[in-house]
Amino acid sequence: MTNSGLNLLEVLNHIDPARLDYQQWTDVGMALKQEGYTPDVWEQWSAKDSARYHPGECLKKWGSFNGNSNPVTGGTIVQYAMDQGWKPNTGPDAEIGWDDVIGGNGEDELRVINSAWLEEKDIPPPPEHMDGPKELIRYLSILFEAAENVGYVTSSYLNQDGRHVPTKGSYDRTAGQLIEALSKCNGDLGAVLGDYDPETGAWIRFNPLDGKGVKNDNVTEYRYALVESDTMDLSRQYSLMLELQLPIAVMVHSGKKSIHAIVRIDAQNYDEYRQRVDYLYAVCQKNGMELDRQNRNPSRLSRMPGVMRSGKPQYILAENIGCENFTAWKEYIEGINDDLPDMENLDSFMENMPPLAPELIKGVLRHGHKLLLSGPSKAGKSFALIELCIAIAEGMPWLGFACDPGGVLYVNLELDRASCLHRFQDVYQALGIQPKNADAIDIWNLRGRSCPMDKLAPKLIRRAQKKGYSAVIIDPIYKVITGDENSADQMSAFCNQFDKICTELGCSVIYCHHHSKGSQGQKRSMDRASGSGVFARDPDALIDLIELDIPDRDNIINQAVRDQCAKWLSMYRPGWTEELSQDDQCNHAMVKAYFDKVIPPGIKGMLDAQLETLKKTTAYKTAWRVEGVLREFAPMEPRNVWFEYPIHKADTSGVLRDFAADGEKHGSIYKAQKARKENARQKRKTKREELEAAIQNANGGEPVTVKELVEYFTPENGKAPQDQTVRKWIRENGFMIDQNTGHVVKAENAEWLQNDNQ
Repeated sequence: MTNSGLNLLEVLNHIDPARLDYQQWTDVGMALKQEGYTPDVWEQWSAKDSARYHPGECLKKWGSFNGNSNPVTGGTIVQYAMDQGWKPNTGPDAEIGWDDVIGGNGEDELRVINSAWLEEKDIPPPPEHMDGPKELIRYLSILFEAAENVGYVTSSYLNQDGRHVPTKGSYDRTAGQLIEALSKCNGDLGAVLGDYDPETGAWIRFNPLDGKGVKNDNVTEYRYALVESDTMDLSRQYSLMLELQLPIAVMVHSGKKSIHAIVRIDAQNYDEYRQRVDYLYAVCQKNGMELDRQNRNPSRLSRMPGVMRSGKPQYILAENIGCENFTAWKEYIEGINDDLPDMENLDSFMENMPPLAPELIKGVLRHGHKLLLSGPSKAGKSFALIELCIAIAEGMPWLGFACDPGGVLYVNLELDRASCLHRFQDVYQALGIQPKNADAIDIWNLRGRSCPMDKLAPKLIRRAQKKGYSAVIIDPIYKVITGDENSADQMSAFCNQFDKICTELGCSVIYCHHHSKGSQGQKRSMDRASGSGVFARDPDALIDLIELDIPDRDNIINQAVRDQCAKWLSMYRPGWTEELSQDDQCNHAMVKAYFDKVIPPGIKGMLDAQLETLKKTTAYKTAWRVEGVLREFAPMEPRNVWFEYPIHKADTSGVLRDFAADGEKHGSIYKAQKARKENARQKRKTKREELEAAIQNANGGEPVTVKELVEYFTPENGKAPQDQTVRKWIRENGFMIDQNTGHVVKAENAEWLQNDNQ
C-alpha cells in the first residue's frame, strides 16, 4: 500500500505483462521499488508472461535500480493499467493519488481523429540518385547547432536473439565538423563516419550530447523525441503523423518497415521532457498509432538518412511539417476536442426561444447562476448566507427576496464544526420558524482541511454529483483563493472554478468576499470588493452590504420602545388609539406614559423587563444598506436592514431611508444625487421666471433690448451684470435676439438667430 492510499497490488492485477514491451516491464519494476514493495511482487507478476519469464531475472534487475532525481513512480503502473482498460474507482470517497495526473484528460479527450476514416497518403519516393553526404548534411543542419556534439553509430553486433544491435558508437564530433567533412568527402560517407554494414544500415542520435557519453545524462538539450512504429503499414504511419499535425522537425524512412519522426519537444529539463513525451505518445496511441514505447529516451538512436539498408535507402521524407512547436501542437490537439458548443444562428430561435432558467432568488438570481455577497468585516455575511441556506431549504424570503425551495450545500471554510452547527440552530430560532426542511441542508465542514479552489472544485463536484442541490454556498472564498487577488487574469482563472461547479452540478454557486480597506460610501457597490474588479464583474448577481451611520441612536431606541409599546397596547388595550391624539401616538414619551398608566402592574412588570432587553438590543444593533448589481434583472432598489444578532431584519419603519452610508458626507448617494438634480432644476426655473418678468416689465410692456435688460437687472448702487451674462440667460431660457430689430423675443418668433457677438 503506498502513502497515496491506492493499492498498487490491486492495480497490478489489471496489467497483462505479455502486452508490455521490455522498457514498460522495467518501468513496473522501478515503480514498485520506488513505492516500497519487495522484488517478489515483481517476480510473481512477471511470471504471468510465460513466454518471456526467466526465474531470477527480476531479482538481478532489481539490484540495478538505484533511483535518480526523476524516479518512475506508482503513477506509471496506474497508467499502464488504464491503457489496458482498467478504470479507477471515482466514487465520492475514492482517492486516486498523484494529484489526478494519471489518466490525463481521458481517452475520448485525447482522440482527435477517427482513424477508421483516415485517408491514407502515398509516401514520397526516395531520390532517384541519393547523395548520402548531402542527405546527412541536410539532417544535421535541421537538428543541430554547429558547435553541438552528435552521436552516431555505423557498426553493430548480433545479440542472443540473432538481431543486429548497434554499438555505443561515436559522440565526440560536432555537427559543424561533420558537415565540413561530409561536404569534402566526394560521396564517400565511410571516409567520414567509418564504414557501415549495408545490410543493417546506420544510426544517429537526434539530441545533442556533451561529448562524454551517450546516456540520458549526457544529453545537453531535450529538444526532440522519436515517434516510430514497427507494426503498422508504412502508408498508415505516414498518414497518421501528418493528420495529427505532429511538430516534426524531420521525418526519415528507415529503409524497412517504419518511419522515424523526429518531433519537436523543446523541454527545459528531463522531467518536463518525460511529461511531454508521455503526452505525445498518449495522443498518438489514442488516435490509432501502435508505437514502440522503448523510443522515449532522449538519448535514443534513430535511423541515419543517406545510407542503404538491405538494398533500400534510409532517406528524408519531409522536414519542418505540422505545428510549429510542441506548445502550439498541444493547443491544437486540445482545441480540436475542447468540448465547446457549436455556434448557433439566431434566426432559428426567434420563433422558439429556449426557456430561461427559473429564479432561485426572485428578481436577483436564476438557477445555475452565480451570486457574490460582499461586505465589510462584522457585517454578518456568514449569518446572511446561513439565512439564505434556510430560506432556500424552507422556501421563505431572504433579505426580502422570495426564494425557490430546494436543496443546498453550505461549504464552511472558517468555523469549527460545532460553532457552525450552533449558528444554524441560532438562526432558525431567531427567525422564529420550525426546521421542517433541515434535511435539505448539507454542511461540509472544511476548516483546517481546505485546499486551493482548483483542487477543491473537482472534489466538491464528485461528492455532490448525485445530490441535486439548487445551490452551493462557499463561505468565505479568501480561504481558497489561488493566486494574487489583485491580478485580473489569476482571479479570472479562480472564478472559472465556480463556472465548473455550476455547469457540472447544474446548480447556483453563491460565495462571499470582503470589502477593501477604507471608506466605501463614495464608491459604487461593484467597486467595494477587495482585489481585482473581476470579483464584481464575474458573478451574475452582486449583493453588497454597506454600514449606515446612525447619528442619533437615542432616537432609534425611543422609536423602538414606542413601536413595542404600541404593539402591546393593541393587544391589551384595543381602543387606545381613540384615547390619544395622532400627535401623541407619534411621541414615544406620551405613548410610554400612557402605557405605564393603563397596563396592569402584573403584566407591566413582565413587559418592562422585555423593554429593557429591547433597549439593549437596539443600542448595539447595526444598520445596513443592501445594494445590488444584477445581470439578468432590472436594477434593484436599495433596501435597508438591521443586523440584530444573529439575523438581518428589514427596516419596516423607514427610519434608515435617509441615513448616510459609511464615508458619505451628505446623506446617501441616492439622496445626494437627487438633491443636486432638484437644486439645479429649481435654479433654472427661477432664472427663467425672472427673465420672463424682466422682458415683460423692463420697457413698460414694449419690446426690450439687451441693454435695457442689463439696466433692469442692475440693483441700486450695485454692480451691473455683464452684457455676455445676460445674453447667456437669454440663450439658455428659450429666448433670442432678433437680428433685424435687436429685441429679445421667444425663439420661435425670431426671423433669424442673432450672432452671439453682435
